[in-house]
Amino acid sequence: MEIIKKLEGKQLTIQLVGELNTVTAPEFDKVIKDDIKGVSTLILDFAKLDYLSSAGLRVLLLAQKTMNQQGNMVVRNVNSQILDIFEMTGFTNILTIE
Repeated sequence: MEIIKKLEGKQLTIQLVGELNTVTAPEFDKVIKDDIKGVSTLILDFAKLDYLSSAGLRVLLLAQKTMNQQGNMVVRNVNSQILDIFEMTGFTNILTIE
């Protein structure tokens, strides 16, 4: 998985490329913990994310909890497969998906 970050003021956009799974989730978790300090808007761009596992969902949940305390988080460009996962797990009720 490739992680592309772009910080503009207090807005951080993170684009994920590839698969967010058990192997790659710890890397994404580290980016979230290290890079969202002081960020008021976190945008996750999933346009090039092909797969999402339960390990990835856990990191998303932790990111959402953190951002609830310091601003907002938006997930963009979700493909139909990942949207199905969000719907089955109830994440559509937790995340802001555009």
